Amino acid sequence: MKLLIAEDDAFFRRILKQVLSPEHELVFAENGDEAWAVLQKPDAPRLAILDWVMPGLSGPQICRNVRACARLSSMYLILFTARNSTADIVSGLRAGADDYVTKPFSPKELLARVRRAMRRSGQLAYVSSPAGSSIQHDVLAFDEVRIDFTSMVATCGSKSLSFTAQEFKLLRYFANSPRRVISREELLNEVWGYENYPTTRTVDNHVLRLRQKLEPDPANPRYFLTMHGSGYKFMPGELGLTPEK
Repeated sequence: MKLLIAEDDAFFRRILKQVLSPEHELVFAENGDEAWAVLQKPDAPRLAILDWVMPGLSGPQICRNVRACARLSSMYLILFTARNSTADIVSGLRAGADDYVTKPFSPKELLARVRRAMRRSGQLAYVSSPAGSSIQHDVLAFDEVRIDFTSMVATCGSKSLSFTAQEFKLLRYFANSPRRVISREELLNEVWGYENYPTTRTVDNHVLRLRQKLEPDPANPRYFLTMHGSGYKFMPGELGLTPEK
């Protein structure tokens, strides 16, 4: 799969090439403006590793641009930086990053993170958009529910549904692991970005909102099940992908 690496330091570009090129097709950008131009192309990579500080747009600025663009909203973003304070991590994740790798880094750890990201990105297939457009959409469909993660549009039958960006991220993670028990700690780590922040109650509140919007009877959920002492399990009905006409 194609990856974008936006890094102005030639040394780190060489290291990243050595680590990732055996498994992935790499596209390099030496500054933020060049990286953003790559991401706006129809065949943009599905994952980007972005240096925090580089000429032109910074990594966090690119993250914000990506999250504001419906076509790119499902892209997986990893910030690559020497900044490692809690405040910096929070700032990067709030900008829209999915993961955070600090310099110096372990090549094995980085490769493992990229492999995990690819698994998550690949578990939702792509369906063609209308009128022969080259844009590909990540779409989850079950029973009367249809969620387009690329355009961030959701419907249940003829009813339009409204989700926050964080609710879309949580729902997408559930969609990538249907019928599997997922702990609150895993959801905090994978959806919010790092372990035990802010609290497991945050997960409960977000699941409650998903139930209120998607369950026929939120008081007796059949899609988002509580597994007492373990976490949650997403149990969609007839899970599948609905091609766009």
